[in-house]
Amino acid sequence: MGYVVFHLDKSPGNESAMTDHIERKVIHPNVDPERIHLNKELVEFPDGVQDRTEAIQHRLDTAGLKRQIGKNQVKVIRVMISGSPEDMKRIESEGKLDDWCRDNMDYLKKTFGKENLVAATLHMDETTPHIHASIVPIVTGERRQKKPRKKPQEDDLAQNPNKKPKRTYKKKDPNRVRLCVDDVMVRDKLIEYQDTYAEAMAKYGLERGIKGSEARHITLTQHYRNQTIESNNLQINIEQLLQVEKAKRQRIEELKSQEQDAKQKSVQAEEQKQQKESELKKTEESLNQVKGQLKAEEFKSKAADVGSNIIESISSLVGTSKMKKQQQEIVNLKHEKHELQHDIDGLSQTINRERSERQQETMQLRAEIRKIHDWLPDTPMLIKWGEHCQKIGFSNSQARDLINMKPVRFSGELYSHEHSQRFKANDVEVRFDRGIEKSSGFRLLINGISLTQWFKQKYDEFREALGIKPKQKLEMGKSKGLGR
Repeated sequence: MGYVVFHLDKSPGNESAMTDHIERKVIHPNVDPERIHLNKELVEFPDGVQDRTEAIQHRLDTAGLKRQIGKNQVKVIRVMISGSPEDMKRIESEGKLDDWCRDNMDYLKKTFGKENLVAATLHMDETTPHIHASIVPIVTGERRQKKPRKKPQEDDLAQNPNKKPKRTYKKKDPNRVRLCVDDVMVRDKLIEYQDTYAEAMAKYGLERGIKGSEARHITLTQHYRNQTIESNNLQINIEQLLQVEKAKRQRIEELKSQEQDAKQKSVQAEEQKQQKESELKKTEESLNQVKGQLKAEEFKSKAADVGSNIIESISSLVGTSKMKKQQQEIVNLKHEKHELQHDIDGLSQTINRERSERQQETMQLRAEIRKIHDWLPDTPMLIKWGEHCQKIGFSNSQARDLINMKPVRFSGELYSHEHSQRFKANDVEVRFDRGIEKSSGFRLLINGISLTQWFKQKYDEFREALGIKPKQKLEMGKSKGLGR
């Protein structure tokens, strides 16, 4: 059995960067752009709410809070849900992923409250399927007591009769609504979450992690920051990296061409070898035939001794002439056989030599490719981005300029895999950006907005031109929620 992954993280600041990551407005290197369309929204936003950040604020505005929210107060809890990679792949292959998502939504609503679950997204475009959920910690009831209460006022007055009684104040409503992350993420409740969540996921072959383990989860921001630090020396100048990559690719093409030539020569040599072997076989057959004829002539020569002298003379004369001729043919055929065998041996050596050279070239090619991946970690992602740009409508030269971080003016049509439709672009500025907070991810911007958002705007304009109002999107589009 594999293990469940149920990680809670307090978010003290602005959620725009995390929303961009979850909604793929910024695409990081570990994201496959070709699979973004497989991601699913599992919670339906209220009317007028466009994204996760607005959904968090909408819950805070409509919860009925009486006190003003502090600047450093935690407004949302980020929840990351998954399982062991091999188990998540198994669940997906068995067709149980939708059921797994639905059970996760039911657990979150039951544990934290349906209204507090403001957003949840299933990501299918990374190595392991997982869910990003957002919980606003709205609670009711009396505040959790950190210290024991002091003695009642009556006991204090009994011990000190001369002391003036303290003023009493009206108690607050114990059922008032509060924003309090401490009540939700107290230690005993965190342990309880891990236990109850593992019980809910047991039917999928997942179990709780080891209690008291020293393993610690790092935040997504810290993960990308670590990647950036590790590859900082290689990412100083993208242009230099691309030039090196270009040289490497040219070398790969040369090696492939050499390999193709070697294969062709090897095939030709093999054909020549087979031809020589066929000729040798025919020569051996001819030689055997001549030997048979020679034996027959010798037999005839012996039989002629019993006949008449005239016949003997004629037969002897004819037999002697044929034998000399056939003996010469045997000598010639043996010589030809020897030469053919020599040619075959030479061809075999040539084939073995070219096969060895091809193997060495193949090993060298693989070593070159490994160096590209080890020394230039951004290169595979940039190549993938360049291919993606060509697929959606950019020319080869435009795609090359874009991954060289050069802005491009574009007019034409761009294809959206998510909407299965082409959208017109009229003299727009297109460029690549390194992403928010200089993370190692890239994003494609059209007139300053992400490609995903641009496609969404064009799709909304198309629908409005057909007379479809925004509130009708959920009725005719794909369903956003599995856990309604």
